[in-house]
Amino acid sequence: MNYKPILIVHGEPNSIFLEIFFKSLKYKKFKNPLILICSHKILKFQMKKLRFKMDIKKINPLLLNEIKIDNKTINIIDINYNQNINFQKISSKSNDYINECFKISLKILKSGITNKLINGPVSKNSFLNKKFLGITEYLAKKTKASRNSMLIYNKRLSVCPITTHLPLKFVAKNINKKKIIEKIISIDDFYKKNLGIKPKIAVLGLNPHCETIDKFNEDEKILRPAIKYLSSKKISVKGPYSADTAFLKKNRKNFDVIVGMYHDQVLTPIKTIFEYDAINITLGLPFMRVSPDHGPNQKMLGQNKSNPLSLVRAIEFLEKN
Repeated sequence: MNYKPILIVHGEPNSIFLEIFFKSLKYKKFKNPLILICSHKILKFQMKKLRFKMDIKKINPLLLNEIKIDNKTINIIDINYNQNINFQKISSKSNDYINECFKISLKILKSGITNKLINGPVSKNSFLNKKFLGITEYLAKKTKASRNSMLIYNKRLSVCPITTHLPLKFVAKNINKKKIIEKIISIDDFYKKNLGIKPKIAVLGLNPHCETIDKFNEDEKILRPAIKYLSSKKISVKGPYSADTAFLKKNRKNFDVIVGMYHDQVLTPIKTIFEYDAINITLGLPFMRVSPDHGPNQKMLGQNKSNPLSLVRAIEFLEKN
């Protein structure tokens, strides 16, 4: 069987990502070849710091179709990094490096050699610099994908926020019928195409108990009509439900996906339930993009205490899809 390689973009160099990458390689043997897009200098530095030993194989991205790759070594496409290699504070100094990592990965994905991408975390303040709400939007812009959704996935229950990394005071103004319909259709399509199931979807109300003292009730004027329309298209969707009880065990077991109106409304409960056993999937891109569901976590940098499970699950998911 021909296993497509999985591209792994390093992301923020001053993060825990390489630590969890090393631990993932110890955790199990993966079938698909893993190709790390990273600085060789940083890789060697962190291997020494974290006492991880494995041979490294440098790969020319122009020769990917001509060479045999397996996971007996760390396969790396070397990206030049001009900053001090020692662990540093996260800053915009790494932006050129991160951009180059993504640039190389997107070029390979466009060539058709593979359609599988994992990226390590980046700093939203430093790298995205308020130009993008997250990597979801960054990659959507780079690939000209106008419709995209962020799905935090676990095979037992997934969640999707209608708005992503948006300050709470802007959420209500960014909720509309069209956006809700597009994101739920993308979830339904993804589950049917990639997982072979027709998902049962719950939609959470924007307001507490789906009620408001304001004259305009978004749950009645926006959410309910959107849900009614989607139901008429034979999509299994119900709601709006009150967010404070939706994640109770007896309620969440009835659904495959819970859609919320904002980030913390659904990500806080899903991370409480599954902790590291969840991954971030971007829907709507011309390739499969997955990332571990955590940030750079600079406070843990170099301590060798980080949990690799989310990255393991990301690789496992791409091996199956």
